[in-house]
Amino acid sequence: MDDLLISNPKKLLDCAAEFGTPLYVYDGNKIVSQYKRLKDAFSGLKFRVHYACKANTNLNILRLLKNAGCELDTVSIQEIRLGLHAGFQPENIMYTPNSVNIEEIKVAVEIGVNINIDSLSILEQFGNVYGNKVPVCIRINPHVVAGGHSKIQTGHIDSKFGISYQQMRLLNRIIDQYHIDVQGVHMHNGSDIKEIDTFMEAVDVLLKVASEFKDLKYIDFGGGIKVPYKEGDVETNVEELGTKMTKKFKAFCKEYGRELELWCEPGKFLVSESGYLLTRVNIVKHTVSTVFAGVDSGLNHLIRPMMYNAYHRIVNISNPKGLPRVYSVVGNICETDTFGSDRKISEIREGDILAILNAGAYGFSMSSNYNSRFRPAEVLLMDGSAKLIRKREEMEDLLRNQVEI
Repeated sequence: MDDLLISNPKKLLDCAAEFGTPLYVYDGNKIVSQYKRLKDAFSGLKFRVHYACKANTNLNILRLLKNAGCELDTVSIQEIRLGLHAGFQPENIMYTPNSVNIEEIKVAVEIGVNINIDSLSILEQFGNVYGNKVPVCIRINPHVVAGGHSKIQTGHIDSKFGISYQQMRLLNRIIDQYHIDVQGVHMHNGSDIKEIDTFMEAVDVLLKVASEFKDLKYIDFGGGIKVPYKEGDVETNVEELGTKMTKKFKAFCKEYGRELELWCEPGKFLVSESGYLLTRVNIVKHTVSTVFAGVDSGLNHLIRPMMYNAYHRIVNISNPKGLPRVYSVVGNICETDTFGSDRKISEIREGDILAILNAGAYGFSMSSNYNSRFRPAEVLLMDGSAKLIRKREEMEDLLRNQVEI
């Protein structure tokens, strides 16, 4: 796991000194290189990447990916509007909501984005309103169990996401009844899919479903590409995935009778490894069994370790050559908010700056004001230059929408 900013942490320390902590820092060059790596892996196809912006919706990151050639995957009207504000055209935005009502989908139709529908009820309502006037994509649940924490698996039989592939008979009845124009089929199996074979198993289901529709323009295999979180960690080999998927997809298109586009919607793969949460050590506390390093952040800024039992590597960038000792790194929130238990980290002193890695995805975007603490600032590093892209919150931000009576 090669991380240039950790092997030479001066730039991160400079950011902490200039902008304060806690602080999110994103390596823009890493984001662009991840996008190019994915595009290169599927270069033999008409391949379109839609960034799953729920991972990180900072406008500057959206624009960075747009300028690189990426398109956008959204799950709410608000994300659509952020994408438009960042400069994306409606035709380059996919809208894949879940458990919303038809009124929100009508707004998305008016905006002109691509509509992806994941329930039979909404599909029937959609057909009743629009008939064949507005094309749609259908989200399929392939009933394939992916890797990772149970909360990030979305393609299993008990998932709330998608229309079961076993409901094809009813699905087709609704489509025929309302003459719905289906231009794409889609799936998303969740995050952290380690095995290429798991991708391919789900793709087999998706292609079988796709073969029942005669006027498709694209097939979207979702996201879920795993990134490494620690030294020696397993990650998805996107080059191998691209080779195998290209072969299978070309064979399908030949049998289908024409060349289709292949879409995907990575989030974590594009931005996770770019991100660092920098946090200052407030206290080193010895108990009878544990040495705690208490920092000026917590689950209000990065909830993934607490919510998903996610592993994030933690490095003492102030004292990288210090004698390694065992610490539990904890936050300053009045809850159990442990970033890492029993971690071997270079000796930690009060005032040191710790970097929590792989914090570019689902970090700030899942943050909160719990304990009435402020959300942190964000900084984008591009070609060695650090730019503030979100101000740190202040007391006025906590009071802004409260109404005193």
